[in-house]
Amino acid sequence: MKEFDVVVIGSGPGGYTTAIRASQLGFKTAIIERDRLGGVCLNWGCIPTKALLKNAELMNGVKHLGNYGISVENVKFDFEKIIARSRGVADTSEKGVKYLMKKNKIEVFEGAGYINKDKSITVTDKDGKEIEKIISKHTIIATGAKARSLGNLKFDEKKVLSATGAMILKDLPKKMTIVGSGAIGVEFAYFYNAFGTEVTIIEMMPNIMPIEDKDISDVVTREFKKSGIKILTDTKTESVEVKGGVVTTKVSGKTNEDIVSDVVLIAIGVTGNVENLGLEELGINIDKSSIKVDKDYRTNVEGIYAIGDVIGPPWLAHVASSEGINCIEKIKGMHTPDIDYNTIPGCTYCQPQVASVGLTEKKAIEEGYEVNIGKFPFSANGKSRAIGETAGMVKVIFDKKYDELIGAHIVGAEATELIMEFVLAKSLEATHEQIIKTVHAHPTLTESNLEAVGVAYGEAINI
Repeated sequence: MKEFDVVVIGSGPGGYTTAIRASQLGFKTAIIERDRLGGVCLNWGCIPTKALLKNAELMNGVKHLGNYGISVENVKFDFEKIIARSRGVADTSEKGVKYLMKKNKIEVFEGAGYINKDKSITVTDKDGKEIEKIISKHTIIATGAKARSLGNLKFDEKKVLSATGAMILKDLPKKMTIVGSGAIGVEFAYFYNAFGTEVTIIEMMPNIMPIEDKDISDVVTREFKKSGIKILTDTKTESVEVKGGVVTTKVSGKTNEDIVSDVVLIAIGVTGNVENLGLEELGINIDKSSIKVDKDYRTNVEGIYAIGDVIGPPWLAHVASSEGINCIEKIKGMHTPDIDYNTIPGCTYCQPQVASVGLTEKKAIEEGYEVNIGKFPFSANGKSRAIGETAGMVKVIFDKKYDELIGAHIVGAEATELIMEFVLAKSLEATHEQIIKTVHAHPTLTESNLEAVGVAYGEAINI
């Protein structure tokens, strides 16, 4: 049997990043992947969806070219090519990971990993046939998560879709129902609406994007409705039935009318990939569909660790990567501080984009903070007006007692890029004065960050 210092099961952003860092630190490292290197994120999630959303952005841009004095006629699109471009981006990403594995001298085992009672690992092919048996001093589980289904409803990826199915439809549906309005739900709503699909979003909570600040959610709701997306909040999905070539979604709440569409996308969250790994036999503690770990990502079984989506929320690729690096550096014995989960940025890539870090206004008040709130609309920003992207705002939340930034929320153009100023400020415990006294270039969208902080303390100039 081959022996390794570190074996990582799963090659998504968490897994392959962990393996590379392990190799950099001198560990003899292997990685096991049952499908494609790069995992869901690079092949079926983060990266190819952003390729699709770029197409949607361009399509919506064409619709508004008249605002810029440019006219075009007979604009057409090839949906099959749009999907093919996204798949091409994914293929390139996978090749990139293959290169990184080779560059870092990481041995790749193509198959499913199963941890035996003696902690050796059996690798099997798709038919369950043993390919290899390997020994590892440290085994890190990074198997990610899969789409959560609605009750006993099965994904056929033709009529009942997960995000994977929504990414590879051969034909553009005339009508689509989306159950759930988190990042996946609103991103696909934006994408399909851009190309003419009649989209209905069903959300059981009072607002779409329920984890975001309500002011931010309200902007997205308004902009989505302007573009023709139908939004049903405070509405529960009771059942989904496929019959006669159509999908009927039964709901209750604000409306009891059946919703009939060509396809339905179930976007109600994810569940950890904990099956068929040997965890039960090893006695590894699992809470629902998440592996339980301590702050150093150790399970209750010595030598077995877990990172990323398989240990629960926040289900974000950048969190998985950070956890993997943190885990392996602690295994090495390095002085590595614990991850501060209060400074994790969340990003949603619909248009207008949404990005946030820290507490919402509601959560801050619930936790007993006295707050200073600053809001600055992009309509008052010169760069926003120049580029014709005035929808949205920057909102900041400061603790009055210590003048500490405890939350920042952005909705609008390039929000997912703009948020990093606040992530860094929050991680450094910056005061409002330190942000305001930092000179921001003009004209830029980042001036809206500056002005929002100014509003919170009565120092804003342009509003």
